[in-house]
Amino acid sequence: MQKKNKIAAPTVITCHVNADFDALSSMIAASKLYPDSVLIFPGSQEKNLKNFFIQSATYLYNFKSFKEIDPDTVHLLVVVDTRQKSRVKHLDPLLERDDLRIHLYDHHPDSDEDLHGELEVVRPWGSTIAILAQKLMEHKIQLTEDEATIMGLGVYEDTGCFTFKSTTSKDLCAASWLLSQGMDLNVVSDMINRDLNAEQISILNSMLESATTHKIKGIDVVVTEISLEHYVGDFALLAHKLLDMENIRVLFALGRMQDRVHLVARSRTADVDVGKICASMGGGGHSFAASANLKHKTLTQVKDELFGLLYSQINPQILVADLMSKPAVVIEEKKNIVQASEIMTRFGLKAIPVIKEDGQECVGILEHQLADKAIGHGLGKIPIKEYMITDIATLEPSEDIYRVMEIIIGQRQRLIPIVENGKITAVVTRTDLINNLIKEPARIPESLLPEKKRERNIKRILQERLPADIFSVLQAAGYQAREMGFQVYCVGGFVRDILLDRNNLDVDLVVEGDGIEFARALAHKLNARVREHQKFRTAVIIREDGQKIDVATARLEYYEHPAALPTVELSSIKMDLYRRDFSVNALAVHLNPEHLGKVVDFFGGQRDLKEKVIRVLHSLSFVEDPTRIIRAIRFEQRFGFRIGAQTEKLIKNAMELNIFHQLSGSRIFHELKMIFEEDNPLPCISRMDNFGLLRNVHALLKLTPKVKNILVETEKVINWFQLLYLDEELEKWTLYLLGLLSSINDTQANIILNRFNFSKKRSTFFFSLRSQIRYALNDLYAWNKKQDKLSSLYFILQPLPLEGQLFLMAKVQQEDLRKCISYYITQLRVIQPQLTGKDLKRLGLEPGPEFGRILQELKAAQIDGLSCDRQSQIDWVKKKYLHRNRVGKA
Repeated sequence: MQKKNKIAAPTVITCHVNADFDALSSMIAASKLYPDSVLIFPGSQEKNLKNFFIQSATYLYNFKSFKEIDPDTVHLLVVVDTRQKSRVKHLDPLLERDDLRIHLYDHHPDSDEDLHGELEVVRPWGSTIAILAQKLMEHKIQLTEDEATIMGLGVYEDTGCFTFKSTTSKDLCAASWLLSQGMDLNVVSDMINRDLNAEQISILNSMLESATTHKIKGIDVVVTEISLEHYVGDFALLAHKLLDMENIRVLFALGRMQDRVHLVARSRTADVDVGKICASMGGGGHSFAASANLKHKTLTQVKDELFGLLYSQINPQILVADLMSKPAVVIEEKKNIVQASEIMTRFGLKAIPVIKEDGQECVGILEHQLADKAIGHGLGKIPIKEYMITDIATLEPSEDIYRVMEIIIGQRQRLIPIVENGKITAVVTRTDLINNLIKEPARIPESLLPEKKRERNIKRILQERLPADIFSVLQAAGYQAREMGFQVYCVGGFVRDILLDRNNLDVDLVVEGDGIEFARALAHKLNARVREHQKFRTAVIIREDGQKIDVATARLEYYEHPAALPTVELSSIKMDLYRRDFSVNALAVHLNPEHLGKVVDFFGGQRDLKEKVIRVLHSLSFVEDPTRIIRAIRFEQRFGFRIGAQTEKLIKNAMELNIFHQLSGSRIFHELKMIFEEDNPLPCISRMDNFGLLRNVHALLKLTPKVKNILVETEKVINWFQLLYLDEELEKWTLYLLGLLSSINDTQANIILNRFNFSKKRSTFFFSLRSQIRYALNDLYAWNKKQDKLSSLYFILQPLPLEGQLFLMAKVQQEDLRKCISYYITQLRVIQPQLTGKDLKRLGLEPGPEFGRILQELKAAQIDGLSCDRQSQIDWVKKKYLHRNRVGKA
């Protein structure tokens, strides 16, 4: 018999205490599988969830408290997101019954206190909602947009927006399905990415201040504690914030709130299973994320219990001392590269630590491969310090293997010098680490695996940021490659700019296979034509709308001597990317259908984009191709990046070698021209001057204060002109070259243009323009002094091309003259007389050279306001020319 004022609830759905979004969303999903069920929400929940719950869930769904139902009417209990009996204590009266049927849905590991039921759906996925979403899909149950959004919150929160190690493809499939059901990503983003409020910031600061590090069996374990008189929502969020802020590997956060201690545990190492530790304390979770609530215990009691478990359950850590090779073979920085290569060959080393002359401090590492390459370029007698890697990490013997993995696997440092009392005593090599990991591969954190770091899928970003026709071309390329048994990638600046969210539609494709054969096949599908370059195995596909797609065969370039043009050999995508200038340009995106959107990053390009660093791929990069120095400066200034310390040092080394003298002038000017065409080239030019690059190109190139001022004014004028939005081409490089050479005479300028390999035609044009500008400047000052007619200004400026007019505007000092030139560019130069040659002929004038003079006079009269309309110009011609002709005939 149903109890009075109690709700009959044949089927009850519930979750664990301190419910999160995964628990809430799983309850709602379960209610779709169990119609007419009653949802029982446990006593407490995270504060952010509480806000959402009050505003939405209680309004939309049939949530009740356990006190509101009649326990005797319950026949089926559905528990989601846990199986641990201690986490559903609000159901103790029900669990005592033998006739109760139980269904369980959970994604947590097994524990000793797990409930058992007639149905147990347990999967090691990243979220419980993913398990239930699969069931909903199997039953073809449709959701409302609100339901899909709430369930989406569960997936995103429990997988850390798909960044946690526990995330599986099933979680991604669940999110995809929820999106198709109307999940609102804006709501999910607002709820998941929350800013901390003032109280939370204060608590986080207290947690930070109380954090202490304990080394337990070689592992750093951070424990922080806080006491509060009231319950604090989002304690788990604050613990995770602390973990990220301080880059902590193992964290236990203890919070005393009212009558209980809340424990939140996080681990980023396989050596500490926080799920097992929390389970021993009455809680539960995963090996990397877990929690527990301990009632009627003090913080001291909880800490004592925690440390007992830590010392008993943590695996002993391998230390650097267990891995390192002694003694260390080293070389002094004053030695040359040949000497270093000989030592490495003698001892069979792939790299060698470099020390100061006093034999103490480690200052860098030199790799054998680099040394041999430098010797091949004739640089063997150069001191080691010029080309060694200086940005290196060192360790002490007492540090653990995780740091070794971070440096060798994560930072790709081939060898780690081991330092004791400031002196190198040993090394750990890549081989030392590999030999250890072969025995225990599970020790490698997933975040450090090269495959994990290298691959990221940006298919959605491509779809969102590229025009539909460009994306369809990429898809077509992928299908074509698969059909031919090739692999195809888009590469270089195209990929870089997509990741930076900058506009760039210059598609560059690289094919592992025959690039020309591939280009022909793809062009056929696109109804386009192909221009081939057999020597370099490249091609350009030209579509009907004029769009060009560059196609290259994956290739390796090597340089026979410094500053030479590259020799090309067929290669893989990795070697193709290695030949490129900087890490941020050595990125690729796979286009084959089964891998579409997968980022290929062998050299840390994504990291450098994030850290805004321009970094070369190897130490001889600038020796092999000095024009990369100019490109490094151009990219640094364009993107607001910085040139890395090691890369900057290599630039200075190249300057000391005077390698630019071996470059052809055409290649140098091509790079300069690219800089002149940048939106803001002046910082680039200044940076070049700071490196001594201008005088390295030619001693006559100097960025004097006067030249710099002209370039500043030139940039202002160009910006002004571009704001007019006129449909008119402007050769910006011409103006900047005029400015750069403005303080030297024609003889000196001719020497520089010869250095740039200017053709006779281009040189003649440039000097003619310089001469025209000089004469026009003198005439302009004279016109201003005389306060002459406006038409005179027109005829001073009209012979100059647009570039000459704008440079003249930058060069004049008086503001009133600049206004006059700007008036000419915006108004006067487009003025045409109201009459044409046909009109003059109809008026009875004989065609001939005099027509040109008459039309010029008409234009001048119109500019000066003397004859502005058609009739007045007809009258003017009749009076001045027809009357004179009649008088002459008489």
